[in-house]
Amino acid sequence: MAVTVRDIARIAGVSISTVSRALSSPEMVNAATRARVQETARKLGYTPNLNARNLISGRSGAIGLVVPDLENPFFGSMAKGVQARARAAGYAVFIADTDEDASVETEIIRGLSHQVDGVIVCSARGTDASIQQLAKEMPLVLVNRRVPEVPSITFDHAESFRSIMGHLMALGHRRIAYAGGPQASWANLQRERSFAAAGQEFPELELVELGNFQPVFTGGIHAGDLAIASGATAVIAFNDLVAVGLMDRLRHRGLSVPGDISVTGFDNVPVSTLVWPTLTTVDFPRVQMGRTSVDALLEALQGTPRKSECHEVPFELMVRESTGVAKDRPTVSAPSTTASVTGG
Repeated sequence: MAVTVRDIARIAGVSISTVSRALSSPEMVNAATRARVQETARKLGYTPNLNARNLISGRSGAIGLVVPDLENPFFGSMAKGVQARARAAGYAVFIADTDEDASVETEIIRGLSHQVDGVIVCSARGTDASIQQLAKEMPLVLVNRRVPEVPSITFDHAESFRSIMGHLMALGHRRIAYAGGPQASWANLQRERSFAAAGQEFPELELVELGNFQPVFTGGIHAGDLAIASGATAVIAFNDLVAVGLMDRLRHRGLSVPGDISVTGFDNVPVSTLVWPTLTTVDFPRVQMGRTSVDALLEALQGTPRKSECHEVPFELMVRESTGVAKDRPTVSAPSTTASVTGG
């Protein structure tokens, strides 16, 4: 016979309503009683009736997760964190792919709003205004994007980019190129700004913007020819997939990495250690970002939003074999940076 809340109430010595609150709205029950009820439920092997809970609360028991490209391993790691934390909280997850299309993104989010209690959007491509409007219509949390008045989980893009620049400058690179990502990408905009800021801070540098490329392997192949033509001794790629495509193109053109050109990326996806040379890149805890985004969404659903609208996770520069000393290039003073920064 299935264990009921009545059984838990009898053994824990509390009322049925207290059991219900301790299991569905634990913040409404004092810590000692909550712990006793939850421990009793665990020992009895109690499984909540989610359908009944959702009917009473008026909620669906599901959350939405919207990403630009499910084939990109960056979003796979994020989704893994979202799924794990949501399952632990008793929520199902609906995942949707926008194919890097901002108009489709808005359409999908509004469509999901009728089926889920809230939505997590990774690397949103829409405008600030469109995202703020969506946030007024439903509980919304952003990952890897920051918009005023909308809860977000991200990392310090400016400092992480500065960390890469400092590394390359310490190796003597003076002519550095940036292979950008999609124009609609907020992360790419932050990196472009950081790249321009480095040029102002260090006028002795020769900085080249190669353009905007699709954040995939073929985007890197396109960037590779432009990198060679630019005369740069180092290239910073928007992400690891672009970096790997770029290295492949350089190899086919007869250039060595890092002998002729050093290459760096962002994200530290698994492929960064499977290629040769292994890729110097920026790592940050994507699974943790996914988990934290669920926490932020659940807090919004419970009416207890975070004190800070933006939560930053730490990053770390992973120095590997794809970067080396620039040939025939004088060393310039590198900015003072740290390889790891913990956000608040």
